[in-house]
Order: sequence, then structure tokens, then C-alpha cells
Amino acid sequence: MNYELIATATFGLEAVVRREIEGLGYEIIKTEDGKVTFAGDERAIVRSNLWLRCADRVLLKVAEFEARTFEELFQGTKAVAWERIIPVDGEFTVTCTTVKSQLHNPPAIQSITKKAVVERMKMAYGFDRFKETGAAHTIKATFLKDRVTLTVDTSGEGLHKRGYRIANVDAPMKETLAAALIQLSFWKPGRILLDPCCGSGTIPIEAALMGRNIAPGCNREFDAEKWHFIDKNIWKEERLLARDGEETDSKIYASDIDPKAVAAAKKNAEAAGVDDIIAFARADVKSVRAPEGERGIIVTNPPYGERIGESDEIDGIFKALGRFSRENPDWSLFVITPDKEAEKKIMGRKADRRRKLYNGNIETTYYQFHGIK
Repeated sequence: MNYELIATATFGLEAVVRREIEGLGYEIIKTEDGKVTFAGDERAIVRSNLWLRCADRVLLKVAEFEARTFEELFQGTKAVAWERIIPVDGEFTVTCTTVKSQLHNPPAIQSITKKAVVERMKMAYGFDRFKETGAAHTIKATFLKDRVTLTVDTSGEGLHKRGYRIANVDAPMKETLAAALIQLSFWKPGRILLDPCCGSGTIPIEAALMGRNIAPGCNREFDAEKWHFIDKNIWKEERLLARDGEETDSKIYASDIDPKAVAAAKKNAEAAGVDDIIAFARADVKSVRAPEGERGIIVTNPPYGERIGESDEIDGIFKALGRFSRENPDWSLFVITPDKEAEKKIMGRKADRRRKLYNGNIETTYYQFHGIK
């Protein structure tokens, strides 16, 4: 059966997620702020959860209609064939968001939506009460200008939860954003990638997973894995493919001045199964040098300083990155930072390309300095 699926995305990454979905072979229906809608069957639900590196979640769209009153919300929700998705013992919760809509009270919206789902299931199953002891189904009512979209979350935990982060440092970058930074750099397996401010290792680990063609979701579970209408054999088949990584000659280097960060990065790389293709080292970014005779790219997320004295340290990192680029003009440099003056501090000129991105709720710019071809 074909469905409309929605891959949600951090603002600024919609085009990256769209390319990923197209790469999986699915038809794009539309792209909007924060989401990409596409068509697919049950296998698409499985494959997109396992393979999308930059999306936040995969939602199953079940209805869309106008709702200016609670009665319209109730009747529109009750009209959905929920029994096709939620079994008689299924657990179901309701969340909501509302923007510029007449219905703007989240607790009331959640209560009315849940009541309508229960009434529909009463009609379908012939029961008055439901134990909700089975698989989880999170229903979301998203209101925008009096139009409500009803979806069911197929992912469960956000897709950035890969399962390999067993050791952490302060303010780690989300895995989905790290994967997007690499894709936006157009790095290809076989080329050198260097991260001299690696922290807990997210950027090099995501690059290594790409280099080996390992699905980012192969080591975790998803809510839809327990749903009754998706054949368990589909999950088994797709998981086998997700773990069938190909060996590459990728050369990935990662370093950090903090020994605790390097130790955490090594543990995380081991958990991800890619520690053998990442060379970790404790090093100050000022001392980092390009491997002799090699050209590649730097993708890095320097620390964001807010306390007294930290801004000077970060400016020192920027200067070191600029010096590296001038000494290695055939290398490309990609830096994400909230510092609006970073491109001047790094290279003394405007970046070749810039992209506004959000690292959590921090507005940042992804500065891209292209090396000589």
C-alpha cells in the first residue's frame, strides 16, 4: 500500500534531506520549511528510517483538513481509519503544535483528538475500553492557519539517536547535523577528511559511516518496528542490507586539544564499528598539518565561547585554520560557527559559500572556503 510520508528536517537542511530521499528512489511530493513529503510503501517506512542521515523523523501522514472549531477537529479525526494503523491493544498518545490558528490550546486539542480516535476505534473494534499495552503510536496534530495535518511518528526517538554515542562531552553536535555538514561539503569516500576540533567524534564518525555505506539507523530500534501492518520480514531484509558495509580506502583524521574529548571520540567510534578507519590524536589545532603529498578537506565545529577569555582562544583557532588553508591551497575548509565575523578572522575575505543553519537553537553559519582544483 502507498502512503504519504513526511521526513522532518532542521531548518536549512530540507534540500539535503530531499536529495537523500531521491537517492533512496522515492518520489518527492513537496518540500516545505522543515519537512519533505514523499510517497512510499511499507518498505519505504523501514528504509527511510534506517538510511536517512540528515532527517529528524519520519512521519506517516494520515489526514489533512480545515479545523476552526473543536467539532471540526473531532469529526475530521474520527473520519480517519485508525484501525488500519493502531491495533486493538495499541498504545497511542497525542501531541500537537499550533501556529496562527483559531485552535491554539494544546491540552484541549490533544484531549479532543484522543477522544475522536477512541470513538473511531470503538466503532471498528466493538470495545468500550482499550488497555493500550501494545506497540506505541504517537499521533501528532500540526495546525497551521486553521489547517491541521494528522501524522503518526514511525521513528520513536529522533533519528539523530544512532546508538553509538556512549561517551559524551559538553554541547555535542547532533549526528544528523554532522552528516549534513559532510554532505554539503561534497566529500566522497577515498578523499581525506580532517576534523581538528573533533569533540566526541561526531563528524568523523558520520563520515566513516558514509565511507563504509553503513546505514545510520542499523544499531537502534524504531516505533514502527512493532507495528502490525508492516511485515517483520521487511525489517529483517532491510537490516541485513543496512549492515552490509563496503570497505573503502577513506582516510579520516580527528584531533582535539582535550584528552577527555579524544578518549570519548575513540569509544564512540568503537561503538559505531568504524574506529579502524579513523586516526585519532590529541593535538592543538595550531599544530595540525596536512598529510604529506595529500589533499583533502577540513570539516569542523570549533567551540562556541561565551565566557570571559574564551573568545581569544576561539579567534586563535580561526587564525590557525586560516594559516592551514593558506599553506595548503588545494584543501577546502568548512567551518560552522555562530560568529558573524568568522570568515574575516579565518581567511580575511568572504567565504565562497555560506549557509544559515541551526545547531540546536543556536543560529550558526556554515562557511565554505573552496580549495584550488
